[in-house]
Amino acid sequence: MSGFRRGVRLGVDVGKARVGVARCDPDGLLATPVETVARTDESVARVAALAAEHDAMEILVGLPVNMRGEDTPSTTDAREFADAVARVSGRPVRLVDERLSTVSAHAALRDAGRSQRRSRSIVDQVAAVVLLQQAIDIEKRSGKPAGPSIPQEPA
Repeated sequence: MSGFRRGVRLGVDVGKARVGVARCDPDGLLATPVETVARTDESVARVAALAAEHDAMEILVGLPVNMRGEDTPSTTDAREFADAVARVSGRPVRLVDERLSTVSAHAALRDAGRSQRRSRSIVDQVAAVVLLQQAIDIEKRSGKPAGPSIPQEPA
Protein backbone atom coordinates (compact mmCIF):
# COMPACT_ATOMS: atom_id res chain seq x y z
CA MET A 1 0.00 0.00 0.00
CA SER A 2 3.08 2.21 -0.40
CA GLY A 3 1.76 4.65 -3.01
CA PHE A 4 -1.84 4.73 -1.79
CA ARG A 5 -2.99 8.16 -0.67
CA ARG A 6 -5.12 7.85 2.43
CA GLY A 7 -8.55 9.54 2.41
CA VAL A 8 -12.22 9.17 1.59
CA ARG A 9 -13.09 9.24 -2.11
CA LEU A 10 -16.45 9.51 -3.83
CA GLY A 11 -17.22 7.49 -6.95
CA VAL A 12 -19.77 8.99 -9.34
CA ASP A 13 -21.58 7.15 -12.14
CA VAL A 14 -23.19 9.76 -14.41
CA GLY A 15 -26.30 8.70 -16.30
CA LYS A 16 -28.92 10.54 -18.33
CA ALA A 17 -31.65 10.05 -15.70
CA ARG A 18 -29.72 9.33 -12.51
CA VAL A 19 -26.28 9.78 -10.92
CA GLY A 20 -25.01 7.01 -8.66
CA VAL A 21 -22.73 7.97 -5.79
CA ALA A 22 -20.50 5.69 -3.69
CA ARG A 23 -17.78 6.32 -1.12
CA CYS A 24 -14.86 4.45 0.35
CA ASP A 25 -13.34 4.47 3.81
CA PRO A 26 -10.09 6.45 4.33
CA ASP A 27 -7.97 3.31 3.89
CA GLY A 28 -9.67 2.41 0.61
CA LEU A 29 -10.66 -1.02 1.89
CA LEU A 30 -14.31 -0.93 0.89
CA ALA A 31 -16.47 1.09 -1.49
CA THR A 32 -20.12 1.37 -0.43
CA PRO A 33 -23.24 2.90 -2.01
CA VAL A 34 -24.25 6.37 -0.82
CA GLU A 35 -27.13 7.74 -2.88
CA THR A 36 -28.84 7.84 -6.25
CA VAL A 37 -29.26 11.47 -7.31
CA ALA A 38 -31.93 12.37 -9.86
CA ARG A 39 -30.34 14.04 -12.90
CA THR A 40 -31.59 17.61 -12.67
CA ASP A 41 -30.11 21.11 -12.53
CA GLU A 42 -29.35 20.32 -8.86
CA SER A 43 -27.32 17.13 -9.47
CA VAL A 44 -23.90 18.80 -9.48
CA ALA A 45 -24.68 20.74 -6.29
CA ARG A 46 -25.89 17.54 -4.59
CA VAL A 47 -22.72 15.63 -5.51
CA ALA A 48 -20.62 18.56 -4.25
CA ALA A 49 -22.65 18.56 -1.00
CA LEU A 50 -22.08 14.80 -0.58
CA ALA A 51 -18.34 15.34 -1.13
CA ALA A 52 -18.34 17.95 1.65
CA GLU A 53 -20.53 15.81 3.92
CA HIS A 54 -18.16 12.83 3.60
CA ASP A 55 -15.05 15.07 3.59
CA ALA A 56 -13.90 13.45 0.34
CA MET A 57 -10.31 14.17 -0.65
CA GLU A 58 -11.18 13.38 -4.26
CA ILE A 59 -14.13 12.67 -6.55
CA LEU A 60 -13.81 9.95 -9.20
CA VAL A 61 -16.23 10.33 -12.10
CA GLY A 62 -16.79 7.39 -14.41
CA LEU A 63 -15.86 8.04 -18.03
CA PRO A 64 -18.04 5.92 -20.34
CA VAL A 65 -15.88 5.12 -23.37
CA ASN A 66 -16.65 2.38 -25.86
CA MET A 67 -14.84 -0.96 -25.82
CA ARG A 68 -12.10 0.45 -28.07
CA GLY A 69 -11.53 3.27 -25.56
CA GLU A 70 -13.09 5.92 -27.81
CA ASP A 71 -15.40 8.72 -26.75
CA THR A 72 -19.18 8.36 -27.04
CA PRO A 73 -21.95 10.98 -26.59
CA SER A 74 -22.09 9.89 -22.93
CA THR A 75 -18.35 10.59 -22.58
CA THR A 76 -18.89 14.28 -23.36
CA ASP A 77 -21.75 14.42 -20.84
CA ALA A 78 -19.61 12.82 -18.12
CA ARG A 79 -16.68 15.19 -18.83
CA GLU A 80 -19.00 18.22 -18.57
CA PHE A 81 -20.51 16.88 -15.34
CA ALA A 82 -17.01 16.26 -13.90
CA ASP A 83 -15.90 19.80 -14.86
CA ALA A 84 -18.96 21.25 -13.13
CA VAL A 85 -18.41 19.13 -10.00
CA ALA A 86 -14.77 20.26 -9.84
CA ARG A 87 -15.84 23.91 -10.12
CA VAL A 88 -18.67 23.70 -7.58
CA SER A 89 -17.01 21.39 -5.04
CA GLY A 90 -13.50 22.88 -5.19
CA ARG A 91 -12.18 19.33 -4.75
CA PRO A 92 -9.89 17.34 -7.04
CA VAL A 93 -11.84 15.34 -9.65
CA ARG A 94 -10.47 12.46 -11.74
CA LEU A 95 -11.99 10.74 -14.76
CA VAL A 96 -11.91 6.95 -14.47
CA ASP A 97 -12.53 4.47 -17.29
CA GLU A 98 -15.82 2.85 -16.36
CA ARG A 99 -16.19 0.66 -19.43
CA LEU A 100 -17.61 -2.30 -17.56
CA SER A 101 -18.95 -0.81 -14.31
CA THR A 102 -22.64 -0.71 -15.29
CA VAL A 103 -22.41 -4.18 -16.87
CA SER A 104 -20.72 -5.47 -13.69
CA ALA A 105 -23.36 -3.77 -11.54
CA HIS A 106 -26.23 -5.41 -13.44
CA ALA A 107 -24.48 -8.80 -13.23
CA ALA A 108 -23.91 -8.44 -9.47
CA LEU A 109 -27.55 -7.50 -8.88
CA ARG A 110 -28.74 -10.37 -11.10
CA ASP A 111 -26.50 -12.76 -9.17
CA ALA A 112 -28.10 -11.44 -5.97
CA GLY A 113 -31.51 -12.39 -7.36
CA ARG A 114 -32.76 -8.90 -8.18
CA SER A 115 -34.63 -8.24 -11.41
CA GLN A 116 -33.46 -5.40 -13.63
CA ARG A 117 -36.72 -3.53 -12.97
CA ARG A 118 -36.40 -3.89 -9.17
CA SER A 119 -32.74 -2.86 -9.36
CA ARG A 120 -33.23 0.36 -11.34
CA SER A 121 -33.11 2.57 -8.24
CA ILE A 122 -29.80 1.17 -7.00
CA VAL A 123 -27.94 0.05 -10.14
CA ASP A 124 -26.34 3.50 -10.48
CA GLN A 125 -25.02 3.31 -6.90
CA VAL A 126 -23.68 -0.18 -7.53
CA ALA A 127 -22.00 1.02 -10.75
CA ALA A 128 -20.42 3.85 -8.72
CA VAL A 129 -19.18 1.27 -6.17
CA VAL A 130 -17.66 -0.84 -8.97
CA LEU A 131 -15.84 2.10 -10.63
CA LEU A 132 -14.61 3.40 -7.26
CA GLN A 133 -13.34 -0.02 -6.20
CA GLN A 134 -11.55 -0.45 -9.55
CA ALA A 135 -9.89 2.98 -9.13
CA ILE A 136 -8.79 2.18 -5.56
CA ASP A 137 -7.36 -1.17 -6.69
CA ILE A 138 -5.46 0.50 -9.56
CA GLU A 139 -3.92 3.05 -7.20
CA LYS A 140 -2.96 0.37 -4.68
CA ARG A 141 -1.36 -1.79 -7.40
CA SER A 142 0.43 0.95 -9.32
CA GLY A 143 1.03 3.58 -6.63
CA LYS A 144 -0.52 6.15 -8.99
CA PRO A 145 -4.05 7.60 -8.91
CA ALA A 146 -6.40 6.14 -11.53
CA GLY A 147 -7.35 8.35 -14.45
CA PRO A 148 -6.50 11.91 -15.47
CA SER A 149 -7.44 14.78 -13.20
CA ILE A 150 -9.62 17.71 -14.17
CA PRO A 151 -7.50 20.88 -14.05
CA GLN A 152 -8.35 22.92 -10.95
CA GLU A 153 -9.41 26.48 -11.60
CA PRO A 154 -7.47 29.00 -9.52
CA ALA A 155 -9.49 30.22 -6.55
